Amino acid sequence: MTYLLDANVFIQAKNLHYGLDFCPAFWDWLIDNNREGRVFSIDKVADELSAGADELNDWMREKGNDLFLETDHDIAARFSTVSEWAMSQRYEPAAISTFLKAADYYLIAHALANAYIVVTHEVSAKGSTKKIKIPDACIGLGLKFMTPYAMLRREQARFVLGTI
Repeated sequence: MTYLLDANVFIQAKNLHYGLDFCPAFWDWLIDNNREGRVFSIDKVADELSAGADELNDWMREKGNDLFLETDHDIAARFSTVSEWAMSQRYEPAAISTFLKAADYYLIAHALANAYIVVTHEVSAKGSTKKIKIPDACIGLGLKFMTPYAMLRREQARFVLGTI
């Protein structure tokens, strides 16, 4: 299985459960699994993350270069499918406009082009017309998605304390 990580996976990991200063194993796991072709994100997510001048931005520049896939012609070919889906739903025009400009739009196109599993902390908006959420787009387009915790469990990640 190949996973495609949303920006909130990185941000919440840094800010909450897997801080770079006290849980380096999580970040090493991402890099190791990226090298093995199982974990990626995209260039537009990298753009979002680089907006913050913090330790996550430093980590991306130092270790995460290969993690972020470029948006190429094969991905761009999926934009119409994603945008047609969004416009065919009952979302407000502002919600559609926002979605089509956001990294989420690109993330969904990447997942669609390569049958990746989208990993996000977002939850469905269950019928809301004000914002297009990643899980709702995945459901609408037949893509698999899960939380980072489900991914870590499925991949049997282990962050075990060693001897000091």
